[in-house]
Amino acid sequence: MKGKVFSIVFVLAVIGLLLSMFLAVSYGAKEITLTTVWSTVFAYDPAVTSHQIIHELRLPRVIGAAVIGAAFAVAGALMQGVTRNPLADAGILGVNAGATFVVALSFAFFPQLPYSALMLLSFVGAVMSASFIFLLGSAAPGGLTPLRLTVAGAVVAALLHSLSTGIAIYFELSQDLAFWYAGGLGGIKWSHVQWLAPIILLTLLWTPLLGRSISAIALGHDVASNLGVQTKRIQVIAMVVAVVLAGVSVSAVGSIGFVGLVVPHMARKLVGVDYRLMVPLSAVLGAILLVLADLGARMVNPPKELAISVMVALVGVPFFLYLARRERGDY
Repeated sequence: MKGKVFSIVFVLAVIGLLLSMFLAVSYGAKEITLTTVWSTVFAYDPAVTSHQIIHELRLPRVIGAAVIGAAFAVAGALMQGVTRNPLADAGILGVNAGATFVVALSFAFFPQLPYSALMLLSFVGAVMSASFIFLLGSAAPGGLTPLRLTVAGAVVAALLHSLSTGIAIYFELSQDLAFWYAGGLGGIKWSHVQWLAPIILLTLLWTPLLGRSISAIALGHDVASNLGVQTKRIQVIAMVVAVVLAGVSVSAVGSIGFVGLVVPHMARKLVGVDYRLMVPLSAVLGAILLVLADLGARMVNPPKELAISVMVALVGVPFFLYLARRERGDY
């Protein structure tokens, strides 16, 4: 019965994703008919201006939004599962702060770096920040707990944000860092999608192999150990996968929070706490959320764009406050 429910929900979610992507490609500052979109996808003519707009600007942006939304959502689901912390996501656990800090240093001391190098350095900063937080939370007697991880993440993220702000003020970089603070998909091109998509999709392939073990860990470490799960090993692998997904995504689009917080809870409500089912659904729902958020950011006041983090936060902040008020939940 559970498998049948998951199949129905998953198919509907995939259909919703395809519709969302089609709408996002169709609508923007320039009015383009659905017929033109269809002909661009299946009979691209570089001599037609509308075809160029769709192929060179909108298609890579929408595909990037879908892939990155899936990555953020799955990263959040993995973090919530292995830490048993319902408030865990890339932003709360310092990935965004680490990436922004390294970007601030790059702008200050290496202002001529190409965008590709900046993305690589941003990813390195995200990995270093998350690794330090994970080690800091694990260092105390008793090992890693949800409270320790949250506190360590909050402290390190606050420190890195303060340092980034100080660097921005001293070197007059506030305008340059605005993109990384607000987040946005406007800079995504085909060249970025060509290396982003393979890394994210290949990393996502690991997650079904972790589903059963993470489901056991989410029930408690004692239960997982009794079922033969090597909890420490699974925790490390899952966190590495989550940090790669979140770090690559942040390096491309900046600091976009709440996708990894909200989406796993939506998926959990629909298909339950089995991570073999929840993680794939989270990927599709995360893709839908970011595609629609980007579309909304473009349509609020065209041709100007609203920061995509604002659109996501309109959903994420109330949901975060709701979770914070709950005494207990199923993780």
